[in-house]
This record gives sequence, structure tokens and C-alpha cells, in this order.
Amino acid sequence: MPNVVVVGAQWGDEGKGKVVDVLSRQAAAVVRFQGGNNAGHTLKVDEELLILHLLPSGILRSGCTNVVGNGVVVDPRVLLQEIDELERRGYPVAPGHLVVSRNAHLILPYHRMLDKLRERRRGSSKIGTTGRGIGPTYEDKAGRRGIRVADLVDPQRLQTCLEAVLPEKNRMIIEWYGGEALDLQAVLDEYTAYGERLAPYAADAVHLLHEVQRTGGGILFEGAQGTFLDVDHGTYPFVTSSNTVAGAACAGSGVGPTAIDDVVGIVKAYTTRVGSGPFPTEVEGPMEDHLRSVGGEYGATTGRPRRCGWFDAALVRHAARVNGLTRIALTKLDVLSGLDTVPICVGYEGEDRGFPGALDTARPVWEEVPGWSEKIRDCRDVDDLPAACRAYLRKIEDLVGLPIDAISVGPGRDETILRGDFFRS
Repeated sequence: MPNVVVVGAQWGDEGKGKVVDVLSRQAAAVVRFQGGNNAGHTLKVDEELLILHLLPSGILRSGCTNVVGNGVVVDPRVLLQEIDELERRGYPVAPGHLVVSRNAHLILPYHRMLDKLRERRRGSSKIGTTGRGIGPTYEDKAGRRGIRVADLVDPQRLQTCLEAVLPEKNRMIIEWYGGEALDLQAVLDEYTAYGERLAPYAADAVHLLHEVQRTGGGILFEGAQGTFLDVDHGTYPFVTSSNTVAGAACAGSGVGPTAIDDVVGIVKAYTTRVGSGPFPTEVEGPMEDHLRSVGGEYGATTGRPRRCGWFDAALVRHAARVNGLTRIALTKLDVLSGLDTVPICVGYEGEDRGFPGALDTARPVWEEVPGWSEKIRDCRDVDDLPAACRAYLRKIEDLVGLPIDAISVGPGRDETILRGDFFRS
């Protein structure tokens, strides 16, 4: 079966969790390939709301192997909390159903502490980090002083690693930021206990994924955040600390690029972003309040209100280029019901075939299309949608140059219109 990459094509929060959950019924494995618990993927199953931060969004499918890849940074405390919460709700998470790469790097207490201390020092120039320690962990990974899952499950190796790293971190915390030092034994005791619990899940994820391929199973690669939070291709410095684009699926999982068959870009029917940074199509006032209220636009991880704006076709066109998108899954179309007209940014003033390097000065070129008054959450076929709604979809397809093959008309699993076979053989 084919292998499919799912990535966000805006600033994250596009609804990747729901789309991955829907598509995972056809996949043999789902693998998270980057990011950490700064991502929140929301699933709604039988009126029950589940928010995942580290677990892949195929975890509710009993016949699907879920992999936390080597490109993810793992807070073991958060991962164990998620496992416990799912099991409390009646969803068992057994070793084998969940596999954590032994090469994934760990978020440790000093990473979280430094993240918060640095953001506090930035003051009004803060980036808007979640404070989960993601950036400092990727720094240590690149600096070759990181601690990995393989170290966590070996108490002696864990102690050796902490003894080498913690004195330097404590000096930074105390002398640079005025914080309080961490006690080595306390950290060692806490994380040794985590290692004991996670040891059955730790494995060679690369070997497992290649076995899935060898036996003919399809792999679904689940990205976190969105294209314009990518550390290389996003609105730097208001970005996350990893590569969020489709190309990172290979590096973050150990599956080569020749194995990727399909790249699905998830986009909202409008646009949102969390935190600071440029946002050309942002709206303010009552309309932003309306979109935020109807769309439930509050961060799944932080609870922060999301900034809201209209669909930006220029942004998504660029996302299509850098990700090599083959198709689009469009979410939250139901949020636009009841509007008289719907503005679309069709491009930017002076835009040629390139993309502006400074989005903070980009001036949108607008077109307005008719809205629709009908509720659409009961629609299960494109032909069931109002004519104006179908016209809106065609407009987006024309502007972006890609087919919309999945349409979410509500938060539930069944509130999805699929127009294409995502795992065609």
C-alpha cells in the first residue's frame, strides 16, 4: 500500500489530528516524525473529545501500530500521562500498539526551565513559545549533548549523561537567568522511574517501519504544527524548533524519500495562528470574535485564543511548493456557514511567482465570494453542499492548483466527506 504524509499547510491547528484519525483506518502504521508536546491534536469520537500531544493520532485504531519517531522530542512525563489517560477512558495502549524510537531525544526539567526563563527575559519581544522545553531540547540535540530514550531506559547510562550535562545547565539557570538549580539525584530518581515504565515501548522504530513496508502495509506520517512554523521555511523567528514540512517525514522516521507516494496538505477554510508573528489576512473586531467563537479557536495545548483571518491562497500555494503537496484536506468548512460573503486573499500586491520574504509588509489582494446560510454538518457528499459552498471549494482549488479530496464539515469522525482514495494501491 502507499505511504502518505500529512502536514499542516498554514500555521498549525489545521485539524491534522482528525484527518489522521480518519485516514488511519486504512493504514498499518502511523508515525509522528517531529515536534513534541507543543502540538495538540484533537479527536472527537462518539461525542468524546480526546486531545493528544505526543501520541500519534492513529492510537485509537486497534489494528494500527503507532510510532513516535526519532525526530520527535519526548517529555516522558507527558507521554506516560497520555497513556494513562487513554487507558482510563478505555483505550488500551500496549507495547507494540505504541512504539517509541530509542533514538528520540528527551525533554528534561532544565529544558522546560530554560524555555520559560528565556521567554520571560525577552519581554515584549517574546516569540510565543509554549514553554514546554521543545527549543532547548532541539538545541541540545544539534549540540550533541542530548539525552535519548535509549539512555532513559538504562539507569547507568542515564546517570552518566546527567552528570555530564546538568552542572552546565545549572550554571546557566543560576548565573544567566537567576533561577534555582536542579538537584541531580532528584532528576535521576524521577526519570529512572519513567524509564522503567517506558522500557517496554522503546524499540528500533526504523526497523519496524521497514517491516511494515516489506509486508505491504501503508504508513501514515503525521506532522505537527504547520508549514509556516517550519524553522527554515516559516515566518522566522516566530517559528517552532523543527522542520515541519513534508521532507522532514523521512529524516524524522528513517523511511527514505522514494517511499513517499502522497503528500496531503491540511488547511482550514479560513486561517489561524497562535502567538506572535506576521499574519497578512488577520481580521480584528467582531468578525474575529465570531470565527474564534464558532470555530472554537483556542489552543489545544495552551488554551490561548488563536488569531483568526481569511483564507490565504498565496500562503497555501507556497506551502504546496515547499511540501510537494499532491492534494488538500480542508477542515472547518462549517464555521463559515451563515456569512453573507467570504473574502479570500488571492495573492499579494506586487507578488510574482515567488513568495515575499517579509510577510509583515505583504498587502493582500482580496476577492469576495457569496456565502451560504445553510448548516452543512449533515452533508456526506459534495453534492449535498449548498451551491455557494461548492463554488467556494472550486475557487480554492483553482487558486491553489490542487484538488480538495477531503472536506471536514464538523469535528466528528463521520462529519467528513472523502472524494478520493488516500491509500490507493
